[in-house]
Amino acid sequence: MVKVDLKTLISVTADTIAAHADELTVLDQAIGDGDHGLNMKRGFEAVRAEAEGFAAKPLPEALKAIGTKLVMTVGGASGPLFGTLFMALGKEISAEPDRANLAMAFGKAIEAVAARGKSQVGQKTMLDVLQPVHEALLQGKTAAEIADVVDRAADATVPMKALRGRASFLGDRSIGHMDAGGRSVALLVRAVVESIEGHA
Repeated sequence: MVKVDLKTLISVTADTIAAHADELTVLDQAIGDGDHGLNMKRGFEAVRAEAEGFAAKPLPEALKAIGTKLVMTVGGASGPLFGTLFMALGKEISAEPDRANLAMAFGKAIEAVAARGKSQVGQKTMLDVLQPVHEALLQGKTAAEIADVVDRAADATVPMKALRGRASFLGDRSIGHMDAGGRSVALLVRAVVESIEGHA
């Protein structure tokens, strides 16, 4: 059983995004339109403001509601993508997930994000960080190992050439910069796995 204290997770993830908002903005200024950090901070603060209500729902319903809130408040390209991730996760996950269910639901959520973004792994997007997380879950890796996996995956977006999104317009000039969406995923996953492990 994966123990989930949703109220704590909402607080931890909102704190993490807020603490790194400037970093995310700088990353996005290099190859995007420079609003990723601010948009993500706004979205997660909106989720935090309704944490009590979300935490009172069964986990699947809570995740779907959080996803909807992110779509409405993050804006830009990231809103629909991160919102889709949470909504699809909520659609597939059970109220008291075990690791197998979590891995299955995460895999389905990644497929939903890929469909929404019309993208695939290797195109310098958040998928390049999400997919290694899924593989780590399937392999039974620990929370600490998963945290290392996401950091390495985000770093691995640096030498990639962007093939989707605004960064793709830069062509070869997108090489040498970390994908802001991938970095956001890494920050969120690390915050979640460390929090869950701390409450295990």
